[in-house]
Amino acid sequence: MDEQLKREFMAQWERYFPGAELPITFFYTDSPGEAERAPGSIAHRCLICDLAKVRSGTPMCFDAEGAVCGGAKRYLGFTQELSANFDHFLSYGIPGKVEGERYKKTPELVRELIAKSPHFDAPAKFIVFKRWDTLEATDDPAVVIFFAPPDVLSGLFTLSGYEVASTEAVIAPFAAGCGSIVQYPYLERGKDQPRSVLGMFDVSARPWVPEGVLTFAVPMPKFTRMVADMDESFLITESWNKVRKRLVKSTG
Repeated sequence: MDEQLKREFMAQWERYFPGAELPITFFYTDSPGEAERAPGSIAHRCLICDLAKVRSGTPMCFDAEGAVCGGAKRYLGFTQELSANFDHFLSYGIPGKVEGERYKKTPELVRELIAKSPHFDAPAKFIVFKRWDTLEATDDPAVVIFFAPPDVLSGLFTLSGYEVASTEAVIAPFAAGCGSIVQYPYLERGKDQPRSVLGMFDVSARPWVPEGVLTFAVPMPKFTRMVADMDESFLITESWNKVRKRLVKSTG
């Protein structure tokens, strides 16, 4: 981790987004250090629920056993398997056998969606999540994840598009909550113009985040450029200062 970047971002974040929650990050490794290991369990547990501890400052790591939710295993790259009857589970279910989430109209649409969806294999045994201020010099974050309300999202969204001639510097793909903060932004890293990912629209994950909060996940290569652009962007204008003053009131 670049210590200068770490310090610079924290100073800029407090200057332009006073009182806003610090982002968390993740990286893959075979040596998770002292990060708290998520326990394996036969009980279902949403990854987003576990990340509340990370947002509070406790580093956590997950492996294939710790990611007990089947969706999390897939979106974190620990498996490519899907649960039985997943096509019906995501649509209208099977009476007496599978309760459907009704996120897609038909099982056929789900199967088509799966065929088009990206996937990847985790490059190491563990994924470690840390809040920005707890990163150490030996850490190599891949993605920076903000849990943020609309005013903060407005700033991040606009800053994300500052350096590119595109109307789609930010994407909002259909995905589980963990997919929008891990899989999609992780896969954006290798692109010439990586995009940020707006997420946490997953109805099943919503109970595990505060109301009025979505996520904004930024691939690290793009994030470093966003930080470098802060002092010459709209953030120095009176337009943003009006929003900034409202942030001060809301977080004060």
